[in-house]
Amino acid sequence: MNTKTLIKPLVFCLLLSIVGCKDDTKTDSKKDALSMNDNTLLQEWTGLYEGVPAFDKMKVEDIKEAIEVGMELSLKDIDAIANNTEPPTFENTIAEMERSGEELNRVFTYYGILSSNMSSPEFREVRGELTPKLSEYRSKISQNENLFKRIKTVYNASQKTPLEADQQRVVDLIYKRFEMNGANLDAEKKKRYAEINKELSSFYNDFSNNVLHDEENYVTYLSKDQLDGLSEGFRKSAAKIAIDKGQDGKYAITNSRSSMDPFLTYSTERELRKKVWTNYYSRGDNGDEYDNNEIIAKILKLRKERVGLLGYDNYADWRLQDRMAKNPENAMALMDAVWPAAIGRVAEEVADMQAVANVNGDNITIEPWDYRYYAEKVRKKKYDLDSDEVKQYLQLDKLTQALFYTAGRLFNYKFTPVKEGSVPVFHPDVNVWEVTDKDSGAHIGLWYLDPFAREGKRSGAWATTYRSHTTYDGKTNVLASNNSNFVKAAPGEAVLVSWDDANTFFHEFGHALHFFSSNVKYPTLNGGVRDYTEFQSQLLERWLSTDEVINQFLVHYKTGEPIPADLVAKIKKASTFNQGFGTTEYLASAIMDMKLHLADPTDIDIDKFERETLTELKMPKELPMRHRTPHFGHVFSGEGYATAYYGYMWADVLTSDASEAFKEAPGGFYDKDIADKLVKYLFAPRNSMDPAEAFRKFRGRDAKIEALLRDRGFPVPNN
Repeated sequence: MNTKTLIKPLVFCLLLSIVGCKDDTKTDSKKDALSMNDNTLLQEWTGLYEGVPAFDKMKVEDIKEAIEVGMELSLKDIDAIANNTEPPTFENTIAEMERSGEELNRVFTYYGILSSNMSSPEFREVRGELTPKLSEYRSKISQNENLFKRIKTVYNASQKTPLEADQQRVVDLIYKRFEMNGANLDAEKKKRYAEINKELSSFYNDFSNNVLHDEENYVTYLSKDQLDGLSEGFRKSAAKIAIDKGQDGKYAITNSRSSMDPFLTYSTERELRKKVWTNYYSRGDNGDEYDNNEIIAKILKLRKERVGLLGYDNYADWRLQDRMAKNPENAMALMDAVWPAAIGRVAEEVADMQAVANVNGDNITIEPWDYRYYAEKVRKKKYDLDSDEVKQYLQLDKLTQALFYTAGRLFNYKFTPVKEGSVPVFHPDVNVWEVTDKDSGAHIGLWYLDPFAREGKRSGAWATTYRSHTTYDGKTNVLASNNSNFVKAAPGEAVLVSWDDANTFFHEFGHALHFFSSNVKYPTLNGGVRDYTEFQSQLLERWLSTDEVINQFLVHYKTGEPIPADLVAKIKKASTFNQGFGTTEYLASAIMDMKLHLADPTDIDIDKFERETLTELKMPKELPMRHRTPHFGHVFSGEGYATAYYGYMWADVLTSDASEAFKEAPGGFYDKDIADKLVKYLFAPRNSMDPAEAFRKFRGRDAKIEALLRDRGFPVPNN
C-alpha cells in the first residue's frame, strides 16, 4: 500500500472533524488490500454479464482464508459507518450498511456451493472451524452499540417524518432485525446472547453433518432377483449408481427421497421396502455417534434461553412476531383447522389400500412402508392411473422447456443457452441460460441448473441467488440457480421423473422467477417473510397441469407422441388423490416444529416427546412425518424454518386463493391482465411492501381458507 496517498485525505478529515467527514480512503484501502491477496474467492467477479463467479477456480483450501479476510473487510465497513462523526442519516448509515461487506458476500457464494452442492470431508472440517467464527462475526455487527445508536436515530426520526416508501421499509426491517437480535440488551446479556449464538452455530453444523453421514452411508444394494416391480429406467440408474460406488453387478438404492420414493412405490419386495423405509426415516436417529437427539435437546434449551434474555416466554413468540401469522396461536389455528380433515382422509385412503391388499390375498396389515405401494394400486383401481405410465411423458429436458414457456407467457422472459465455456460452472452437470426480455432483448440475468443427485450434495431441491437485483448500486443482473436431486439416467437414456418431482421442479423455478422479477432498490428488500416467500413458488406449480404445458411438453420419451387425452383426464381427475397422505405427513412435521418450541425444553427427551405428541394428535400409524425430528434440517440445521415450517400451509392458503383468481379470469391461467397483476404485486416487490397488503392489491381482499380445502378435496364447512 502506498502510505503517501493516505496522508492528505486523513489530515483533511481531521481538520474537518468538527463538522464530520467521511473517510474517502476506505474504498482505496480495501482495493489495496485485495490487490495484495491473490485468493480467487475474494476477487471481484469478471467476464460477461456484469461479472460471474469463478466457479472453475474454486478450491476448498481457499475458503478459510477468504472467509476470514472477508469478515475483516466487512467489519471495517461497519466500523466506518458506526464511527462516522456526521449526524446519522439514511444515506450515511442505512444505505452504507446496504453497500457493506461486498467481498464477504462474494465468498459466501462459493461457501454455499461447497456446503450444499459440492460438500466433501475436507470442506466439512473447514466449515466446522469457520462456523463459530462466523457466529462471532455476526454478533460483532448485531451488538455494535455505536452502529445501533445510529440505526435507532434514523428509525426514530423516520417515525416522525417518514422516508420514501422503499427507504422506510428498509429502515423498519433493519431496526427490527437488530432489536430482535438483542441490540437493546445490557452488556452482560449481550455477552451471553453472543455466546449462545456461537454454541448454536456449532450444533447446527454437527446436526447437518450427521444427517449427511447417514444419507451417504446407508445404501441398500440389491441383486438382480430383487428388482420385481421396478421400471427399466430405475434399474439402469440403480445399476449405474452401484458401479460408481464400486459395487458392479448390483443395484443401489440410496438414502435419498428421489431414490427411496419410487422404490417404495413399485418394489414388490416388502421386507426390502421396510429396510429402505427404515434407513430413510431413521437418519440421525440410529443411537450412534451420528445420532441427533441430544443435539436437538441442546438446541431447544439454548433457543429458549436466548429469547428469554429478550423477555419472551418461548422461541415461537419471538420468531413469529414479524411473520404473516404474527404469533404461534394464529399458525396453530390454521393447522388445527386442516388437521381433522387430513387424518380423516388418511383413514379413507388406508381402508381403500387394505381392501386391495385383502382382495390380492396379501395377508398383511398396511404399514408405513406399504403406503406408497398400495396407494399406487388404489390409484390404478380408482382412476385407472399408473404413475409409471405418466412418468414416460415426464422428461426432464422437456419439463425444462415447459418452465421456459411458462416464464415466457407470464413474465415475458426468454431463456437462451449461453455459449459453452463462456460462464464457469462448478460441475459438468450444471448448465446455464441467459434470461432476457422477449420483446426488448434487455438482459435480466443468468439461470444455473444443477439437476442431479451425487455424493456430497445435500438432499432435496432448492433455489438460491449468487447475485440479486438492486438498483441502488446499478447491479440489476441477477444470477440465480435451481438445484435438484434427480437420479441420473444411464448414458443415452432420458431422465424421467414422477409427477410429484415435476411439481417440485416448477416450485423451485417459481423461486427463481421471484429473483429475476425483482424491482427493488436495496438488498434488504430482496429478503422475504418466511410464511409468504413459499407462496409464489407454490403458485407456479399450477402451470404444470395447464393444457398448454401438457399438450406441448408432455411427450413420450421413446415415441415422441403427446400424452393421450384420456391419460390427461385421469391425471386431472386424480388430482386430489392421496391428499390425506401428503397433507398429514407435512402437517405432522409442521405441528411438531411448533410444539417443540412451545414446550419446556428442560430435561426434554426428544424421542419420547415426538412419540407422545403424535399420539396426542392421533397420528395415523400407517404413515410417518415428512421430516422426523432427528433429521428435520429445515428446523435444526439452522433457524430459517424454525417454528416456521407451518409457512408452507400458510402459503398454500394464499396459493389456492390466487389460483382461483386465474380460474375465474377469461384467459384462464394465461390471462394477461391477471398475469400482469401477478408480476406487479406478488413477484416484483419482493419484501418492499407488507405481504398482506401485496396480496390484497392482487386479489382485492384477504385470502380465504375455503379455497385450500376445495383444492384438496376436503369438506368445506358451511358459514
